[in-house]
Order: sequence, then C-alpha cells, then structure tokens
Amino acid sequence: MLKKIFFVINFLFLQAIFTQNSKLSSEFYKERRESFREKMPQNSVAVLFSAPIRNRANDVNYVFHQDPNFFYLTGWHQPHSVLIIYKNPHVDNDGFYKEKIYILERDRLKELWNGKRYSVESVKKMGFERVLTRKSFKHDLSNLSQYDQVLMFGFNNDIRDNEDDPNDLFDLKATFKKAINFPNSFDRNLYSVYQHILKAEKKDFKSVKEEILAHIELDSTLIEDEIVKQFLKNQNDDFFMEAKTKTAFLLRDYNFNLEVLPQIMKDLREIKKNDEILLLRKAIAISVIGQVEVMKAIKPKMSEREIQGIHEFVYRKYGAADQGYPSIVGAGENGCVLHYIENEKKELDNELVLMDLGAEYYGYTADVTRTIPANGKFSEEQRALYEIVYEAQEKAIQAATVGTSFDSLYKLSYDIVAAGLIRLNIIDEISQARMYFPHGLSHHIGLDVHDPGNYKDLCANMVITIEPGIYIPAGSPCDPKWWNIGIRIEDDILITENGPVNLSEEAPRKWNEVESMMKKKSALEAFKLPKIKTLIQ
Repeated sequence: MLKKIFFVINFLFLQAIFTQNSKLSSEFYKERRESFREKMPQNSVAVLFSAPIRNRANDVNYVFHQDPNFFYLTGWHQPHSVLIIYKNPHVDNDGFYKEKIYILERDRLKELWNGKRYSVESVKKMGFERVLTRKSFKHDLSNLSQYDQVLMFGFNNDIRDNEDDPNDLFDLKATFKKAINFPNSFDRNLYSVYQHILKAEKKDFKSVKEEILAHIELDSTLIEDEIVKQFLKNQNDDFFMEAKTKTAFLLRDYNFNLEVLPQIMKDLREIKKNDEILLLRKAIAISVIGQVEVMKAIKPKMSEREIQGIHEFVYRKYGAADQGYPSIVGAGENGCVLHYIENEKKELDNELVLMDLGAEYYGYTADVTRTIPANGKFSEEQRALYEIVYEAQEKAIQAATVGTSFDSLYKLSYDIVAAGLIRLNIIDEISQARMYFPHGLSHHIGLDVHDPGNYKDLCANMVITIEPGIYIPAGSPCDPKWWNIGIRIEDDILITENGPVNLSEEAPRKWNEVESMMKKKSALEAFKLPKIKTLIQ
C-alpha cells in the first residue's frame, strides 16, 4: 500500500523539488511590481503564470525552476501559481488592492513527500496585498471583459494535465483561455503582424514594413495572408486604411494583448537594481573560481565531463544551487560547435578546450568562457587565433560605455576578427569572416543567461557579456592547420557612468597569463578516487 501511495504522490500529484528561494527582500519585489504597474496601459490587467513542472521520465520530474519573469516580480519559487496585477486599484472588504497572488493550498500528505507549502497568512507577510489559494483564481476571471487590455505572455504546449488535480497549472491556464476567448487555432506570428498593422501610422510605413518583413523571414507563410499582402502593397491611402480596418475587425473580439507584457519586462529587466548586481557579482565570482581551478587542474588525459564536473563542484562548494544553462566543455572539433553540451570526449589530448559555464546563485546566472590548451601551452596556430579573439574582446570591452550601441560594439569586434583572419590568409575579404564568427557579441545576463532587453544603446547598470569567437571546423576552405580550432573568450561586463567594469577579470584572459596560471598547483591534485573494477569502460 505504501508503494502505491508513493507512486500516486510522485506521479499524479507531480513531484516538485524547489530550487533556492529568493535572497532579495519582499520590498525589492514590491517595488518591482509597482514599477511594472506604472508602465501598464490604462484600464489593463496583467496575468502571469508560474513555470510548469516538467517530466524527466516516468514518475521522475526535473527540478522545478521558476519562470524568470514571474520570479522577478514575486520572488515566489513554488509551482501552480498565478500573479494578477491591476493598473487601477480595486476594493474589497479589506480595502484597496492592486494585485493578487494565487498559491498552492496546504496539504500535509503532499508536503510529506514533496516539501513545505506556505500558508496564506505567511505569504501575506512576504509583501503581497492579496493572497488566495489557486482555486479562487477561476472565480476571479469572470470580469476580464471589463478591461481594455489583458496583458499576457503566449501559451506554450509544455504543461501536463494532472487529471486528479482540478486546479493544477494546466487547468488554471485552460480556464484563463476560456475567459479571454482565446482561439484554438491562434497564430502567434500572424497576431504580431496584425498588431503592427493596427498601430501603424502612414508616416511610419517604412519602419512597420521592415518589422513585418522580419516576421515573414522567420515564417514565410505570413506572406500568403491577404491583409498582409494588401498592407505591404500600400499603393495608396485606401489600401493602407482598408488593411488597418480589416485587422481591427478580426481582432475585435479579443482584449488580450501579447505584445505589451514582454516589452515591459524588457524595459525593466535590462537595467539591473543594485541588489541584483550583488547577486550577479557573486555568481560571476563563483564561476571565475571554477575557471581558475580548472586551469590549474586540467591534464591531457582528462575527459570533457571531468572538466565539467570540476566547474560544477566549485559552484556547489560556494553555495550555487545550479548552473544557469547547460555546461559547455568542448575540446578540439567540439569547440567549434557553438552550443555543444554532450561533453563526451574521453581525452583532451593537446587540443584547445572551450569552457562556457556559469553558476546560478539564487536565480541569477553568470556566463563566463575561457579557452585553454589542455597541455598547458598554446601551439603557434592556436596562439595566433587566440590573440585575434582577445584583441576583438579587449577593444569591445573598452568601448562598452554608456550611450554606445550594441550594433557598434559588434561591428568593432567583427572588423578586428575579419582583419586578423585576412592577415593569416584564412579569408580573402571582410564579409567571409561571418563563416568563422557566426554569432553576436553581447547579451544581457540576469535571471536568464540571455536576459530580456531592447538591445539598443548601453545604459548604466546593464550587465552584458562580450564574447567574440573564431571557430574553424574540419573541412573549412582554409589551410588544414587551422582546422578544429574553436576559441571564445567571454566576460561579464557591468556598464557604469564611469566606464565598463569587467566582473570576471580575475579569470586570466591573455595567452601568457593563462599559461602561467596553468603551471600553478591545483587543490585537486591530492583528490584520488579508487578504480572501479568492471568490464565496461
């Protein structure tokens, strides 16, 4: 009987192991919600859902990781929850309120297996104006039609339906969809294009057209839509206005809006508050120690997975609950795969090892990459390419000042990489460098390793990566001596009014400093494990 109960609890009720709680105060989140509310349109309401619990296999789930946007506004780390924020105050028997959070109800049996749930009264002490259990959410949806706009994110098809729980996340979202008249055949891309058309002014036609063509580039079926065709023709004012009228007619039954909420989160999250920067500094400092310790411990006979293990051991040692993203440890040809996460190579030999890893500390993630020679010394070819990447990164870091655009930083680094590759006779002209430097230069970090942002000009208190790279896989149209060399150097940069601050600078970057660090004694040298007697290698 006990085994049967165990199966029911873990499968039907969905096991949830929670990651670290928030380390920030309730006042931080309260202020974030108020800043969010200030950006909301008049007579609007925002509805945000917690992340789903994702199944790994059979009755085992992945460790629960809260949705970053939900966490940013609440600090709440448990599943099957909903946050509602109202632009204008509401009133009940207890007075005025502008927000509600809906949480899991207490359940002793489920808490025995899956951990503590919090009472409504204890959650109220976390700074929320109104706290209810999740079944109340369904009753509070009857009045959504009174709002001009219901702000929301799009729906993803990654939620399991626990049929024995009528108030799980699946059912909460299903009820919400019905309340906002959300169509079953909803086309997210077409909706976005229609929104562009609906808001377009004649004077902005060129920029709106570019936005729509960008959508079409990602989804070619959009060009088949008659309204889109008509708008893009724009032969005269009649065509323009008729397209807008048709779009308004098709969207007339919907008061939900999928554009405003993501934009508000971009505006808020791209600029970090001081408390967030402290957490990022800690995550980055932990990640830097991981890079340094691997530099001292690495040996050609080690495996990629061993190197990954050292990094992640350091993370746990310093209190980080997890990695911010799957760890990348790529030796030789594997370093030429941008998001290589298998980490299966048995021996590093004398190849370069690209290590792109970041600790997650109370939700905030670092993103630091170093590329080092497994044998402790760069070859002539490795060093020649490494110095190009280093120069491209160093110049971009120096240029990362308030008011500088992301595009100009990328162009600066790209031109340096291109000039270096031309100098080594690897390419003939600047445009060909894209073959070996195929990604962007920078992204925001925070609760996501690729944090939301507008990616226009740099502002104080942004924390961004700067990460140029060169990747030359076997078979590339150049001398084979360059093949299977992959190099990326990535640092986390705090933008300030007084210039850029490299938060990960303690991990050596110059080729000679890397080699010097690799000669130092490792704290892991005395760590010897017994051999396992087995026929399987």
